[in-house]
Amino acid sequence: MNISELYKLFLKHSVICTDSRSIIRDSIFFSLKGENFNGNKFAKQALENGCRFAVVDEEEYYIEGCILVKDVKVTLQKLATYHRKQLSIPIIGITGTNGKTTNKELLHCVLSSQYHCYATKGNLNNQIGVPLSILEINNTHEIAIIEMGASEIGEIEKLSNISQPNTGIITNVGLAHLEGFGNFKGVVKTKTELYNFIEKTNGTVFVNSEDRILLEKSNKIKRVRFGKGTTADFNAQLIEEFPFISIKIGSTSINSNLIGEFQFYNILAACAIGNFYGITAENLKNSIESYKPKNNRTEIVETKKNYIILDAYNANPSSMNSMIESFSKLERNRKLCILGEMRELAKYSKKEHISIIEKMTKLDIETIFIGEEFTKISNINSYKDTVDFLKEKDKFKLNDRTILIKGSRGIKLENLIEHL
Repeated sequence: MNISELYKLFLKHSVICTDSRSIIRDSIFFSLKGENFNGNKFAKQALENGCRFAVVDEEEYYIEGCILVKDVKVTLQKLATYHRKQLSIPIIGITGTNGKTTNKELLHCVLSSQYHCYATKGNLNNQIGVPLSILEINNTHEIAIIEMGASEIGEIEKLSNISQPNTGIITNVGLAHLEGFGNFKGVVKTKTELYNFIEKTNGTVFVNSEDRILLEKSNKIKRVRFGKGTTADFNAQLIEEFPFISIKIGSTSINSNLIGEFQFYNILAACAIGNFYGITAENLKNSIESYKPKNNRTEIVETKKNYIILDAYNANPSSMNSMIESFSKLERNRKLCILGEMRELAKYSKKEHISIIEKMTKLDIETIFIGEEFTKISNINSYKDTVDFLKEKDKFKLNDRTILIKGSRGIKLENLIEHL
């Protein structure tokens, strides 16, 4: 069966399922494979549970109701690309080392004030998540935001070819996922694959006017520069940094629920893109002010004992340094940092963890380090994991403290909240 024929089936059965445990009746099941699972084995179960068709790529699992293809994952991507070509709405692509999801959520709030807007759900931003997101866009949507993540060179190019964004933004470039990129140059090369696609299609990119690398990489593309300076095409003033960011765009003041100076650029990016698509100043203000972070992303948590800034969704050197810098400027007494290790830094790991330790020493902020990447470094107050720390937490005076919790998702620092 070719893609156009499969697409005709998709138009009649437009829900895609990839998990046989949560089947939606009359949908199409794609038997995806991973390192530890083979979706082909569950095609029969999916059909029995109500799927109309199951796409498989291993002949031994083919039964009535199955569609046999060469590669299920590639077929899913081709189907999404075909669907994208039928859509006439603008799509905004978002990638970057930090801030992708926050930027997406802010922008979704902004655009939803005047459009029926689709946005990537959760962090479905990889080679499976992006096609699934594209296939959720239907003829009721007027505009869409697609988040794109990458862990290896060439991945943003592939995701751009699937989603075909008309406009786009790279939030920033920094050290992350270095096991796949090799080095910082690999990160820059991969992220700017979004620029390359948009340049070919004569689209527009949105660029932080204070980011030297992104300014250089976008200098041949139609662009809107946003920032603090008057040289930016869309500018704003930073009015207040803590406890929450407040900005002023023209005569409009916006008081957000976001913490840390680095969030200024996420807010301003959403406003710049919203302005480009005709969102009024009043709706920009109301949208940004209504957004509250969740899912362990710079949340304020006030327990009976402590005031906590929880930012435990992810961490890499640039996001860690930005959050620490903002926390250091917070005018509160009895400050404490609980910092989890940064993962996927490959050969750069030791150097970057030492750099964080040195930074905390220089800032003279009491710090507890958690994770094996920290415990490898001697003469610091560190614990191999959260459980290890909890065994000895009572030796710290964790009452009436202002605590920053920051670390990679895998270290699960959010589990500390109930004990603080």
